[in-house]
Amino acid sequence: MTSSTTRTAFANLRTHPGRPLDRPLALALAGAGARGTGYAALAAAGATPVTLTAVAEPRLGRRDELADRHGVPEEHRHTDWRDLAAGPRVADAVIIALQDAEHLEAAEAFAARGYDILLEKPMALTAEECDRIAAATEAAGVSLTVCHVMRYSPYTVRLKRLVDSGRIGNVVSVEHLEPIGYWHYAHSYVRGNWRREDLSSFALLTKSGHDIDWLGHVIGRPVTAVSSFGSLSHFRPDQAPEGAGERCVSCAVETHCPYSARRLYQVGLREGGVKRYFTRIAADELTEESVERALAEGPYGRCVYRSDNDVVDHQVVNLQYEGGVTVAFTLTAFTPQENRHTKIFGTRGQITGDGRTLEIYDFVTDERTVIDTDNGGASAAEGHGGGDAALVDAFVRAHHGGRPELLLSGARESRDSHRVVFAAERARRTGQVVRL
Repeated sequence: MTSSTTRTAFANLRTHPGRPLDRPLALALAGAGARGTGYAALAAAGATPVTLTAVAEPRLGRRDELADRHGVPEEHRHTDWRDLAAGPRVADAVIIALQDAEHLEAAEAFAARGYDILLEKPMALTAEECDRIAAATEAAGVSLTVCHVMRYSPYTVRLKRLVDSGRIGNVVSVEHLEPIGYWHYAHSYVRGNWRREDLSSFALLTKSGHDIDWLGHVIGRPVTAVSSFGSLSHFRPDQAPEGAGERCVSCAVETHCPYSARRLYQVGLREGGVKRYFTRIAADELTEESVERALAEGPYGRCVYRSDNDVVDHQVVNLQYEGGVTVAFTLTAFTPQENRHTKIFGTRGQITGDGRTLEIYDFVTDERTVIDTDNGGASAAEGHGGGDAALVDAFVRAHHGGRPELLLSGARESRDSHRVVFAAERARRTGQVVRL
């Protein structure tokens, strides 16, 4: 796509209902970090024609690497997303994958310019900011899709169909566990961008907003009350083993520490796999020299007991839904890196799921039926069990084809699920039951 994109008559989802565009869908990207780069790649690889017309990213190397790959013209490569939003409209829709604190300003700015929006979660950092984003997109007449990727995975689609069909009768209660994984937690929530509330937000929002939204989607009812308990119990100076240093590269006990940064990032560099995704975030390049420099100088080389983190490492949330359905949800750092675990208890049976496999137990026949959805790992590095790809595919097809029914949530649904998260954190801090 050349600079002539500025002369294209760009569309909104609402302007061509049921009628596909006669050209590729034009997308702009605000934020070329791991998530933004991944979404752009998925959009470009899909069956629906897409053109990436602009990118904004302050890290010039990453910006130009992505722009070169997708053929973004020089005049539409920005270091600040505000320059992209302030200029003439250059796309039908924009992917906002900025840091969480910038979501409100960016969503309002792009909505005012007429862009349909794909917004990385969390929607915003407060309930009031979520209200403002919902109001801004509705007033501008643009669509807003928050990246509730778990709604779109093949596993969730199959589970939702089973629940809605009445296969296990009426749902009475649910147990749900998010096992963050000990080294993933150390990377993102002790050393990384989501370690401090003043830099990002609280862990239930930044990590488990996915789960609270997913539970509401599966159950299909609004939350009426919530309680919660949790704390930062382990990743603190008083829990440091004797001999622990300030950095893993100069620590006498590093070889015996499960949270060793040297082990995590060097394994990611040399062996690849899911840890390579995190190594690429920690280091500027996937080279021995770059990783060693990151361990010696960067935030990802710090001792997990000497960092400046303050978000919880474990939390439980109890939810009551309309009609009396109850949910017990747990997030914890102290697990292997594995899929979420869920049990759904109904009046005629039980469903047990692990992010890939669903086991249905029938009370009438005592039979167990196992369904393998075969959709891969559930972490961000593994595409959230196919949810990332399915979300981007739905977004692109909906906006190219004028098919809003492909989108599983809008501004109001996202606003409401975020309100539950904020209520749960308020309950944790006050020790009270919060009613919605």
